[in-house]
Amino acid sequence: MAEAVRGRFAPSPSGRMHLGNVSSALLAWCSVRAQRGAMVLRLEDLDGERCKSAYSDFLIEDLQWLGLDWDEGPLTGGGCGPYRQSECGPLYEEALRTLEAKGLLYPCWCTRAQRLAAAPHGAEAAEGRCPCYALTEAERAARLAQRPRGVRVLAPDESFTVEDGLQGLFSQNLRHDCGDFLLRRSDGMWAYQLAVCVDDGRMGVTEVVRGRDLLSSTPRQMFLLRELGYEPPRYIHTPLLLAPDGRRLSKRERDLDMAALREALTPERLVGKLAFLLGLTGREYPVTARELAADFNWSRVTAADAVLRGI
Repeated sequence: MAEAVRGRFAPSPSGRMHLGNVSSALLAWCSVRAQRGAMVLRLEDLDGERCKSAYSDFLIEDLQWLGLDWDEGPLTGGGCGPYRQSECGPLYEEALRTLEAKGLLYPCWCTRAQRLAAAPHGAEAAEGRCPCYALTEAERAARLAQRPRGVRVLAPDESFTVEDGLQGLFSQNLRHDCGDFLLRRSDGMWAYQLAVCVDDGRMGVTEVVRGRDLLSSTPRQMFLLRELGYEPPRYIHTPLLLAPDGRRLSKRERDLDMAALREALTPERLVGKLAFLLGLTGREYPVTARELAADFNWSRVTAADAVLRGI
């Protein structure tokens, strides 16, 4: 029997969703519903300064307005909660202990500026190692007495290849192409790379649909998932929606956020516009998300980014 599909939409409530966020949510939802799978809504609210409860409320309301429902999430509950990353600290601590027991972690006191100065061409240090890796125990103790530490994971001299459902093969040698990366910052904030792996793993997610800008982080996640004892999901990285000047749509610049979109369009017109931009339909016409899912096929979705020329 084929494995039941479990997908997820995992937005960050750091602002009102923009059209690019909506396109990823729509594709993830259509794919799961077409396969009669389960959809999980997870709020990635690690950044307490930027992620506000009002944005979470807007996000949930906007998804409902679009007709995108879910089977497990902040409102519905389910067997794989919590569904807000801000509530998952003990789970991330447990994962960190697992990696520490394998000898994969070391403390780091470097600022971002210090790391870039040590490796001006982009790598964090020779062979991907942060300078803190070479500190003696005495030096580490002295630094810890002065300020808190972050935690890095040792990137292996190993290549991980993603067989992406839209973008094809993408491979990275983690040590040489990426380097050791943070799992927890010195201020105590959990890094996205660890949190997303713990949550996808423990929730049994089998299909991850998200924007193409996150493809480069996938080999790191495949590595962490393996070390934490999880199977990696199927990855599908979707095209980005670009402004006419080539910029990626951004929450910070409020590019076509849901407040403006809901004033200008009905849900059916918005879904129809996205379906046309993404290649799902040959012409633009109003359609509901459920109607789109009934005939959904990834073979029709374009892998190339789409330029948005107004709504």
